[in-house]
Amino acid sequence: MTHKARLLLAFLAIAVASAFADDDPPSRVARLNYQSGSVSFRPGGVEEWTSATVNYPLTAGDRLWADAGSQTEIHVGSTAIRMGSHTALAILNLDDRSVQLSVTEGSINVRVRDLAEDEMYEVDTPNVAVTLLRPGDYRIDVDGERNITIVTVRSGDAAVTGGGAAFPVHARQSARITGVDQVTQEMAAALPPDDFDGWCEIRERREAQAQISARYVPRDMVGYEDLDANGVWNDSPQYGWVWSPRAVPVGWAPYHYGHWAWVEPWGWTWIDDAPWGFAPFHYGRWAYAGGGWFWVPGRMVVGVRPVYAPALVAFVGGPRFGVSIGFGGGGVAAWFPLGPGEVYRPAYHVSDYYVRQVNVTHVTNINVTNVRYVNQNVQGAVTAVPNETFVSRRPVSQAALRVDAREVSQAQVVGTTAGIAPRRDSIVTRNGAVVAAPPARYAQRTVVVRTQPPPPPVSFSARQEALRTNQGRPLEPAQVNTLRSNGPVERPMVRTVAPPPAGATSPRQRLEPQPSVIQPTPPEPRRVEPPRTEQPRNERPPVFSPRQQPPPQPSVVQPNPPEPRRVEQPRTEQPRNERPQVFSPRQQQPPPQPSVVQPN
Repeated sequence: MTHKARLLLAFLAIAVASAFADDDPPSRVARLNYQSGSVSFRPGGVEEWTSATVNYPLTAGDRLWADAGSQTEIHVGSTAIRMGSHTALAILNLDDRSVQLSVTEGSINVRVRDLAEDEMYEVDTPNVAVTLLRPGDYRIDVDGERNITIVTVRSGDAAVTGGGAAFPVHARQSARITGVDQVTQEMAAALPPDDFDGWCEIRERREAQAQISARYVPRDMVGYEDLDANGVWNDSPQYGWVWSPRAVPVGWAPYHYGHWAWVEPWGWTWIDDAPWGFAPFHYGRWAYAGGGWFWVPGRMVVGVRPVYAPALVAFVGGPRFGVSIGFGGGGVAAWFPLGPGEVYRPAYHVSDYYVRQVNVTHVTNINVTNVRYVNQNVQGAVTAVPNETFVSRRPVSQAALRVDAREVSQAQVVGTTAGIAPRRDSIVTRNGAVVAAPPARYAQRTVVVRTQPPPPPVSFSARQEALRTNQGRPLEPAQVNTLRSNGPVERPMVRTVAPPPAGATSPRQRLEPQPSVIQPTPPEPRRVEPPRTEQPRNERPPVFSPRQQPPPQPSVVQPNPPEPRRVEQPRTEQPRNERPQVFSPRQQQPPPQPSVVQPN
């Protein structure tokens, strides 16, 4: 075979792998990691609202509502998204490259720590789409009743699109946008911090303290920020750096204190009770030594994002397993944590590429057979509950059955997921409690999008009917797409505006505002000396509050260009704004300034 033929075959193999990978579930999720007050949750594919649960994984189609006096925080990798009181948020899209949110009422703060060149963050409101172009600190306030959106950029850069307008908002600026079909904007200095900003800053300082864990796990691993405050890192000669939890009960074992829930598209998912209980149960492996358990996150691979898994366990069973532990009728579900080097094989439909990626930090050979599961023989490692407890989201520790170690060691390992069909109460909890749901007018508002989101999840009832037709076997991607096409399914209420210009070479370039609308300016410096010009400082646009009506707008509004970081006073009479502007390598080169508008 010639060298050219080998290259062609390699290219075709990569293309085929990419095509299959397109049908894989996302490698990342959002985590609901903090809440105060009354916070409600509606999973994609169902119509009921339920109480939000800390450590619940969120994905496309899910909705959150923070009631009056409530606040909540979710994470997507290292990015923190914080919701203020009386805020309605929906996840329109969440995959390996895109995070697209819908906010129809209230306030959110988005702190982006890292943004890859092919990654996109978009926040859509009833009158504009806001694209976050760089790492930074962003706040978006939405008054859906009056079609007002206020975008405040404390650091970073954002692009705002809607109603025939497209313009940037730079660091230390706020933009107040009104209208729907035709929007108007007023630029001003960034709004002063309020109580919500203060709470966000407290949460941010807490997260910034997680410096130790960031040495041993990537910041894209959801939940890393809670490890420092709740455990200890040690260097193991066998496994490298490992983490042990503090303040756990005597006899504690992984995957014992929490409950199971059905989360599409992964299926059975472990929801841990511990405030730190996300990263150690969806990434890595667990090992037992010296009378205690420790978590092995695996080696850090440069350029590889950790792949989320619903639960890294192996289930045991067999025809007589339930009888052997003294529980017959109704069946038993039993499991133990996977150990280092043991392969996780999802029951949901995935490609070989996905299997390699979800195991890459622990396993080099995913085709190993006749595995000896080390944790199966550890005393107390296996947890067993009646099937009814498992399927109805009940607390596992309260219903755990006594398991004989000899019987467990001889039990058959049946896979990495339970062969139990879900019910509706596997998704939402029906405990009779009154759950605060957002007013219907918030959910029914159409939002403006720059990027068309994917179809929402298939409704649970339609998927269950398809599973019965498929005799319980997992649905193939083609079957799921057919269900999406034929419904019933809830379509997102969106209105697409301002398609990307032709010839864009990357999402970042595609989303930059058009220079014909408003001229971009370089970011504002951190340290400046006041300019010695005749322009008085009090002529800058006034600062307004979110509910304050703006003053009459001049015919042409241009934000004052920021001043360079270090400058000397000009020694000539040439105006400062005629000096060349400095742009960072990640910014686009600006086109010539329009002749009719000159910045101050």
